[in-house]
Amino acid sequence: MTALSVRQIRIRYLTLYGLRWLPSGLLMPVMVLLMQERGLTLSQIGLVATAQGLVVLALELPTGGFADALGRKPVLVAAWAIGLGSLALMAVADSFWMFFLVWALQGVYRALDSGPMESWYVDATLAADPKAEYERGLGWAGTVIGVAIGAGALLSGGLVALGPVGPVSALALPVILAAVLQAVSIVALLALMAERRPASGPAALRASVVDAPRMVGQAVGLLRRNRVLAALVAVELFWGFGMVTFESLLPVRLAEVLDDPARAAALLGPAGTAAWLANAAGAALTPFLLRRLGAAPAAALMRILQGVTVVGMGLLAGPVGILIAYLACYTVHGASNPLHMGLLHRQVDGPYRTSVLSLNSMAGQPAGALGAVTLTALADATSVSTAMIVGGVVLAVAAPLYLPAWRAARRAPSAVDVTPEVTGGGPGHAGLASEPPLDAADRGAAVGADAAAVTGGPGPVVVPASPGRD
Repeated sequence: MTALSVRQIRIRYLTLYGLRWLPSGLLMPVMVLLMQERGLTLSQIGLVATAQGLVVLALELPTGGFADALGRKPVLVAAWAIGLGSLALMAVADSFWMFFLVWALQGVYRALDSGPMESWYVDATLAADPKAEYERGLGWAGTVIGVAIGAGALLSGGLVALGPVGPVSALALPVILAAVLQAVSIVALLALMAERRPASGPAALRASVVDAPRMVGQAVGLLRRNRVLAALVAVELFWGFGMVTFESLLPVRLAEVLDDPARAAALLGPAGTAAWLANAAGAALTPFLLRRLGAAPAAALMRILQGVTVVGMGLLAGPVGILIAYLACYTVHGASNPLHMGLLHRQVDGPYRTSVLSLNSMAGQPAGALGAVTLTALADATSVSTAMIVGGVVLAVAAPLYLPAWRAARRAPSAVDVTPEVTGGGPGHAGLASEPPLDAADRGAAVGADAAAVTGGPGPVVVPASPGRD
């Protein structure tokens, strides 16, 4: 097979990424309503949703290690097949326990799906060109996810407006279409993702199961040794806690201001679609932010700005101001994620990449649960505005945690004297990107002398002119 160029890898990645998130956009507007239509109360809906979080928390790290040991493509195929099964079950589920199983399967799907595609993209890009800037592609992926979810939400609303089709209710139509698109995504995945797997066959499967705990242990060890990586994962704790404000408290805040929950729900439909498009626009700003500020300073600024937008949602008195702050929040959110993930990728070499991404993702699970419990209790005890202000402050105070990455980028030019054996090697090596010893510790795991150009060193970042790569 002919080797793929950086641009070809990026186009394939963006195509698969869009196909992966389009079904999610179809489901978001109707999931809760469908469960209510099938007889579940709101409290029961809350209980079945916990199945996903518990499964993700339990499987996030083991599945990340499994993907690193066996290969990303087979794990993604398994994940998307399980996702298809959960959608098929959702289409016919009519009881608490059936929906509980749906959400548990969704948890398995999300745990397996978390990290492998992004890891494949980064490693494939570096294999094609060790000096390639994959952050720009991560930004394009953020744009794609916003457009895909926004388009799916609009399509879902259109299907519901069409009304029932034969025995299929209006709310079930988006679920069925999502299942069809999920099947199409699996076919596209098999056709487009080209990967040199570590091994194959039944023996390799058994070996990867045995090897997965070691991969996880190495990733956790890297987290202990690498101050830059530890700080980046710590950002996720604050981020997960604070996200509760604009994901869960905003509808309550808007209903409070309007004094009309029905009107608030009607406004949030198009506002939600607009928010994901704003998220896409924010992600498209990634190349500009890299050029002007560098990754670490830009990521820190985004944390502060997102905190400010959430405080604005808590303080502004009118619905227009609240919705403007909401859209601004999602714009910043879209810009933040590719910057953060790009910095994270620079701290680890390929063999442990998915495990480290899983560590980062897993940090957000308990933080989000703690934020949900704490901020909703604070809202009950005081006011929704107070809870949102506290959440916004928590988001902003994470900004200093990007300082180690910024210092590492400034010192990275001196890393040319560090041998691959010390830094974990370049993209073709199988070592950990652990920290250099002694006074160079806060350099993290700079991959070669070119790391400064991508992670935000003192000089400008050169971003390729071609649009496709992610």
